[in-house]
Amino acid sequence: MSDKREILCEGRHMVFLCRNGWEYVEHRTAPEAAMIVAITSREEIVLAEEFRPPMNAPVVSLPAGLVGDEGPEDAIEAARRELREETGHEAPAFRRLARGPGSAGQSSEMVTFFLAEGAVRVGSQAAHDVGKIRVHVVPIPELPAWARQREDGGAVIDPKIWAGLYLAGRR
Repeated sequence: MSDKREILCEGRHMVFLCRNGWEYVEHRTAPEAAMIVAITSREEIVLAEEFRPPMNAPVVSLPAGLVGDEGPEDAIEAARRELREETGHEAPAFRRLARGPGSAGQSSEMVTFFLAEGAVRVGSQAAHDVGKIRVHVVPIPELPAWARQREDGGAVIDPKIWAGLYLAGRR
């Protein structure tokens, strides 16, 4: 198999590619994302809800963002930044849980999961996220029922929430 990539289309943020007959997308500036499993001292999970045009619906997910899209940084720095910007929360320690593809059939993006225990709200969201991202802090035992209610209300629940909880040992 050839490693040669053919550029099919280029957008401002994404490049549409073809390799060995397989079409996929790649981020132009940041091929990796950091995803945060933020748990409070009361065993609540911090979630972000944002309207996503590809889904044409609000999507509830773990706080996450691109690594290096605002300049050089490593994944843990991006995780700290994104948690603070999206939710107004910080945590005393971040631990890397796992790394893998976010959607291997459609994108080259890799996702690194981090556990942020002891998360606490320390301020407001970044100005660019206010009004765009709704923050939810949900007791982990209540999460399945809460997620079903959000789905009934038209939201899409990102299954990486469940993967993150599993990786964090919160089954």
